[in-house]
Amino acid sequence: MTLRDEVDSADLEERREAAERRRLNTIITALTRENGQLRDDLGLLTALEAQKATPPSWTLHPGGSGHRGIVTAVLSDQHYGEVVRPEQIGYVNAYNPTIAEIRTRRFFERVLVLARDYIRGVEYDGGILMLPGDGLSGTIHEELARTNAETVIESVLRAVEWIAAGITLLVDDLGSLLVPCVVGNHTRMTHKPIAKNRAQDNLDWLVYKLLEREFRHDERVTMMVADGADLLVSAYDTTYLLTHGDQFRGGTGISGSMAPIALGQHRKTRRQMSAGKPYHWLVMGHWHEAAGPGRGVIQSGTLKGMDEYAWVSNFPVTPPQLAWWVSTPEHGPSFYTPIEPADREQEGW
Repeated sequence: MTLRDEVDSADLEERREAAERRRLNTIITALTRENGQLRDDLGLLTALEAQKATPPSWTLHPGGSGHRGIVTAVLSDQHYGEVVRPEQIGYVNAYNPTIAEIRTRRFFERVLVLARDYIRGVEYDGGILMLPGDGLSGTIHEELARTNAETVIESVLRAVEWIAAGITLLVDDLGSLLVPCVVGNHTRMTHKPIAKNRAQDNLDWLVYKLLEREFRHDERVTMMVADGADLLVSAYDTTYLLTHGDQFRGGTGISGSMAPIALGQHRKTRRQMSAGKPYHWLVMGHWHEAAGPGRGVIQSGTLKGMDEYAWVSNFPVTPPQLAWWVSTPEHGPSFYTPIEPADREQEGW
């Protein structure tokens, strides 16, 4: 081996050693970094473990003290006297005076069942029973005059008897009852809606006045019969505006009743503000749709349920539903739920 060969061999060995040192240094650097990360992770885990040792202690005080409320229910659109034949609407509903009485009684019973059995810890300062009208089927349409089960006078007498029984049931349990009333459109005595004497020329108004006479000696019952279309009702610091809802017209297309109700709510609010008599919640019936508190409106449905007109108009099928909630000092309408008074087996159809 020549001197040059020896030099080349030594140089090659030196380069190999240098490469090996760089590889080892790279490994050492990576291990050092990994070791540091493991130390950091261990420190974090140690800190978290230390935190677990001192959780907060939360306790719940027993309910039943300091909570007050007023049981509030809406009996709307009963259409007493009307007949709905199940075979004409796909057997989704039926209605006649016998069924109407069953549903009316079940409605009043459930007003108290919800208050006493489903909500605990509330001491009630009485109740409010709102009557927004269309208590009778009426004869404003020719087909109703032909198919009603009875005359309107007979329906008036039934309505007074059944509602009076319900009022007695509620006030005997709750101690006091406020009954605000406005008239509907099916019960008017004129062919077209009127503005002057709108309430007084209406069979709903007659029912209310007869109920007012029935309870005139019972100081526990306060009847509020509106002489106009609307009525302001106060519960603690909350003011409700009770109306029937027939002043809100329209409702075609996909939006359904949403558009006319929203527009009607806006106009009612603007009118009341300009009169210096604002309110918090609009309560209404008429549309046969129950909807809880939202956008300033509470809707009650109908005791009658689906009928032939709604069926041929392709409206959604909904069960008979009536609004129920507890008015509280802190939040106004609370614990809203609809009452569903229908029982097909008991009604026998």
